[in-house]
Amino acid sequence: MAIKLSYLALGDSYTIGEAVEQAESFPYQLVSTLNENGIAIAEPRVIAKTGWTTDELRYAIQQAQITDKFNLVTLLIGVNNQYRGYSQETYRKEFAELLDMAIAFVDGINQNVYVLSIPDWGVTDFAKQSGRDLKIIREEIDAFNEINKEETLSRQVTYVDITPISRQDKPNLIANDGLHPSGEMYAEWVQLLAVLIQKSAK
Repeated sequence: MAIKLSYLALGDSYTIGEAVEQAESFPYQLVSTLNENGIAIAEPRVIAKTGWTTDELRYAIQQAQITDKFNLVTLLIGVNNQYRGYSQETYRKEFAELLDMAIAFVDGINQNVYVLSIPDWGVTDFAKQSGRDLKIIREEIDAFNEINKEETLSRQVTYVDITPISRQDKPNLIANDGLHPSGEMYAEWVQLLAVLIQKSAK
């Protein structure tokens, strides 16, 4: 029997798939898609929780004391740094540390790490009812994404820009909580990811 690839998914609510079934979260949809396309991969190990910032994710990874190496790691983190008004300088430092951790988990094979950009929650009903300035949310999301993109590309890691998908004005792409992505939006992210992973696997 073929050995299945191992996969570690690091993040926050967007990684666990808050407000959708586990099978609809992007890590589980990614595994399903890759298996359907002939890449044997095991269910993901997920270290993620709704509300986590970069420092909370880093702490959770350290507490998990992971000794395994993985064939694939995804990292998506930062929306809660933006939401809480944390500094961009601190985000850069902590995101860089997380990215270096991710690279270590794939034994230094940079091309096996995939960073996803932060979605724009400013387009959601939750944001519209929050009283916050939607233009500022968009600008801050862009600024945080510029940081994570710079850090990612400087390490020759693949950057997957899913933010434009999150900005589509389509009700079916938002979950019933009016804030988080629906399974359909995650499926669009997976289409981008799966193509890149399959290309790298050849």
